[in-house]
Amino acid sequence: MRFTLRQIEIFVAVARFESISRATEVLSLSQSATSTALAELERQYDAPLFDRIGKSLRLNDLGKKLLPQAVELLDRVQGINDLLSGQKGYGHLNIGASMTIGNYLATLIAANFLQAHPESKVQLSVRNTASITESLLSFDLDLGLVEGMCNHPDLQVTPWIEDELVVFCAPGHALSKHKHLTLDDLREAPWIMRERGSGTRTLIDQALADQHIQPRIKLELEHTEAIKRAIEAGMGVGCISRLALRDAFRRGSLVPLSTPALDLRRTFNFVLHRQKQPTAGIREFLAACQAFTAGAVNTSDIRLPNIA
Repeated sequence: MRFTLRQIEIFVAVARFESISRATEVLSLSQSATSTALAELERQYDAPLFDRIGKSLRLNDLGKKLLPQAVELLDRVQGINDLLSGQKGYGHLNIGASMTIGNYLATLIAANFLQAHPESKVQLSVRNTASITESLLSFDLDLGLVEGMCNHPDLQVTPWIEDELVVFCAPGHALSKHKHLTLDDLREAPWIMRERGSGTRTLIDQALADQHIQPRIKLELEHTEAIKRAIEAGMGVGCISRLALRDAFRRGSLVPLSTPALDLRRTFNFVLHRQKQPTAGIREFLAACQAFTAGAVNTSDIRLPNIA
């Protein structure tokens, strides 16, 4: 074996950041040491792994083939190190969850997981579906929990549980008195929307487009709680997961609006990179997710603690 684990670690860091200088910061090495180690790895096999474009390094075809195997090797080495060091648990899990799942399910699941496996560590990133997808493709995340579509051929998508969006407004809004919203109601209403790239926004855009409706978007926000506050202030109507609205509906601070013309059903999904073998910890976390929603057909069936 002509390469060292340090060289593989440097290769993975440079591949992720596409930059020698950023890799050195993460690895706490000098820039010269990082550059030398990477150059030596390529020289030993007479096999360049990157295309140099100015100061940026982009993986070439060989580098793209090597990256998933290098990441898996480092994961296995860390597991061996933890075992020999007497550490228990499943090590460090990097998990990404899109907004609705992250805010209303994943934090509770992570708490249950860590209670069962206190020696483990979970890093949970809550971002929109597009961002989670990018991080999975660059091997920065081990697992994605998303409500949006992931059609990239390198990603394996497994359905988890059904969910439903619902259009809603404040109880004092004029539309709250309507038994059903007509297409004209939907067309003329001022909308408070999630940002583009989110699974929620993709679905509502498609549902409205299917009815040839161009919505009047008054405000775009990145967080569901911010949308709820804006709607409570009477700014218009919104559309997010019923899961995120259950407590507001229970309190009466927001009210659902019937929209029979719109298909607002969707599926929450598990997403993994096809070329990265799930670790024992990721498999256990997936089992924890399934256990948390056991017996539920839809997210509305999941028993969650009420929020005052």
